[in-house]
Amino acid sequence: MDTSSAFGTGSSIIMGIIWLAVVIFLIASLWKVFTKAGQPGWGSLIPIYNTYLLLKVAGKPGWWLILFFIPLVNLIIGIIMMLGIAENFGKSTGFAVGLILIPIVFIPILGFGDAKYVGEAVTGGAIQPDSTPPVQE
Repeated sequence: MDTSSAFGTGSSIIMGIIWLAVVIFLIASLWKVFTKAGQPGWGSLIPIYNTYLLLKVAGKPGWWLILFFIPLVNLIIGIIMMLGIAENFGKSTGFAVGLILIPIVFIPILGFGDAKYVGEAVTGGAIQPDSTPPVQE
């Protein structure tokens, strides 16, 4: 038996195990992000549906999913989506840049960290009504 082919097979198996561990970790991270945002966590398992849920977490309309199928437009929409996700979790634009460039680090920070989903209250959406009752005179 040739030792170089045995080494190649062994390293392929190890790389496959590492890849599988990273994928499982990212799915778990995305699951936590979805549950924090009030979306179904199992949606992280379904490829196109998880992008739809990310749009919802970002506060963007669901029909934007169609834009992900247009070359170059999908890059712009992806950046806008990540900016919205960071904003809806109360994070800075710098954090959004991290989500765009190094999602393998920043998505777990959102999922497993202390980040809270604040949604439209931060993004300047509809004004939230005051929960205190009016004062009777």
